Amino acid sequence: MIDPIMLQHGKTKSAIRELFEYGLRQAAIVGKENVYDYSLGNPSVPPPPQIAETIRSLADSDALSLHGYTPARGDQAAREAVAADLSRRSGDNIRPENIFFTCGAAPAIISTLRALAVEGAETVLLAPYFSEYPVYAGTNGMKVVVVPADTTDFQLHADRVEQYLTPHTQAVIVNSPNNPSGVVYSREALSKLGALLTRKSKEYGHPIYIVADEPYRELTYDGEDAPYIPAIYPNTVICYSYSKSLSMPGERIGYVCVPDCAADSQELYAAIAGAARSLGHVCAPSMMQRIVAVSTALRPDIAAYDRNRMRLYMELSDMGYRCIKPRGAFYMLVEAPDGDSEGFSEKAKALNLLLVPADGFGCPGFVRLSTCVSYDMILRSLPAFRKLMEAYRK
Repeated sequence: MIDPIMLQHGKTKSAIRELFEYGLRQAAIVGKENVYDYSLGNPSVPPPPQIAETIRSLADSDALSLHGYTPARGDQAAREAVAADLSRRSGDNIRPENIFFTCGAAPAIISTLRALAVEGAETVLLAPYFSEYPVYAGTNGMKVVVVPADTTDFQLHADRVEQYLTPHTQAVIVNSPNNPSGVVYSREALSKLGALLTRKSKEYGHPIYIVADEPYRELTYDGEDAPYIPAIYPNTVICYSYSKSLSMPGERIGYVCVPDCAADSQELYAAIAGAARSLGHVCAPSMMQRIVAVSTALRPDIAAYDRNRMRLYMELSDMGYRCIKPRGAFYMLVEAPDGDSEGFSEKAKALNLLLVPADGFGCPGFVRLSTCVSYDMILRSLPAFRKLMEAYRK
């Protein structure tokens, strides 16, 4: 027999992918230049030139070593490089033994949740959240509990979170800078959450872990800073990907970091390794680990993303749209003029504007725009946005 849950997941496409695939079909009909695709968070800034140089250099090295297996948790030199970089940036003492390489952030999160999935375990999601989190948690035996979004500021509010904690709460996923809102959770907000979780962990008799999903931590604007969460709340596991910071989403390389300050850190690390083993998420691509080993100090050039977000924010706001100003990542939420995000997305689609309804992100009434697109496409799409708003004013 076939597992009906897995069958349903396989048959159900994400709204993001459906819009992206629709755009490809539509481009073949009306021309790519006439389709304004804001669906997919695919970086539009190329990787730093050092990445290509490293690839060329590696290609001329020992092929057997380059393409062979690494240890399950990752190459020693790569883990040392990541640990050293995290230590420099955070002031923490991160060791190679705290790092476990994965094929991007998704397996990092999945393995961490699986390691925490004791009987009756619950994972708390802070809306808006990345649309795949319920799949990651639910299919690994955890009940998903959603804290509704505060649609006034989209910040994290500990008093709202407290209402959704129970003795079964094992993890709270924190994604900052946030996909889909672009909001960066403030140090004050994270400190209040940390104080809450410290109190509740004591009350419940077991640690509640923050699972920090941080693929956008280097993408911040206006002087914003994405705080190092373990310094605020020790029981934090970091899940990271180089997909966004180094514009390598197709290469699927990332890691889990379990700092020594986390409760039962060695046991938790071992459980994550065991979960990764059971799920087949071991021995991340060898060549990508070597690239990471010499690239940890590289930072993205965010000037293009910054220009995109500001132009879109100002233009759409001037047209009468309510936009949530992003302070990080490369996404922006726009409120549907009549509160119907699905209908708004369909009307936009008729103008070849591909905007993702945020219902799947736990935020109905809004659509998500990926702002990591070409600046020229933004300019070409503005008349369509204007026409769309005029349709709501009739």
